[in-house]
Amino acid sequence: MTIIMSRNEVTELVVLQKLRLKLTWGELAQAIGLSKEWTTAALLGQMTLSSDQATILGKMLDLPDAAIFQLQVVPYKGSLPTAVPTDPLIYRFYELISVYGSTFKALIHEEFGDGIMSAIDFDMDLKRQSDAKGDRVKITMSGKFLPYKSY
Repeated sequence: MTIIMSRNEVTELVVLQKLRLKLTWGELAQAIGLSKEWTTAALLGQMTLSSDQATILGKMLDLPDAAIFQLQVVPYKGSLPTAVPTDPLIYRFYELISVYGSTFKALIHEEFGDGIMSAIDFDMDLKRQSDAKGDRVKITMSGKFLPYKSY
């Protein structure tokens, strides 16, 4: 009998297995030689793993074959459950873009011209930054600039 799993079911299983097996996103990333940021995005359903990557991570997480297969399917990206996020942490990023989005846009256009920052040719690094007033979250994002073309 073939078992079929939705991408959401796989994501939920990945999170549960990661907790059950006491693995970190960093350990999973190290196993396939990629960043913890990209690997986490892939395991949460936003990137596509190769067959080898899915097999390695599937074994580490004790996933069924159906889940390993689903990790290799191109996902529907940017799939938050609501238009305005309700999770407090994700909402703060929405708020950050609401407040500073026009600033990012103005500064990028002044520096680079009319275009966008790619989320495809992109990388990110997330680190804890010690601070006497309370640790801080430091996120560095780098995306290729893509100018709009004339035609």
